[in-house]
Amino acid sequence: MALVRILGIDPGLRNTGWGMITTDGTRLSFLACGTIHSDGKAALAERLKQLHEGVVNVIRDWTPDEAAIEETFVNKDARATLKLGHARGVSMLACAVAGLHVDEYAPNLVKKTIVGAGHAEKDQIHMMVKVLLPKADPASPDAADALAVALTHAQHRVALARERALAKS
Repeated sequence: MALVRILGIDPGLRNTGWGMITTDGTRLSFLACGTIHSDGKAALAERLKQLHEGVVNVIRDWTPDEAAIEETFVNKDARATLKLGHARGVSMLACAVAGLHVDEYAPNLVKKTIVGAGHAEKDQIHMMVKVLLPKADPASPDAADALAVALTHAQHRVALARERALAKS
């Protein structure tokens, strides 16, 4: 197997977390992580532009081979869910324009993959990210969640590639 650089994204309108790891067979390594912030006082379009530019910069600086993003969690506040969808969309667009295939993962699958339970708490995810990537030190829950998305992709990417190949044949 070859070394693959994976970008994980935890989208949010206020804070979009990102995490970059490498996988070489079953060996996982931490590269970097961070949070892209938008100005809460700015208009929605400007905030989306800020997030898009942030993701574009991460892609330019870290040159991932693949990307993974957390799916939108639908809650009772439809407006908040819609805004989260916008943030998710600009992140996916930045990846697609860069030529990256983007796989999507449900929040419960990320939690189950990382912690072993689909309803894990954020502090449990953060702790397991530190166990799986000892050199990682995410400064925010968003960055920790993005690393969890990248780790989930590392675990599921081979099976997804097989499914895509079978679908094409």
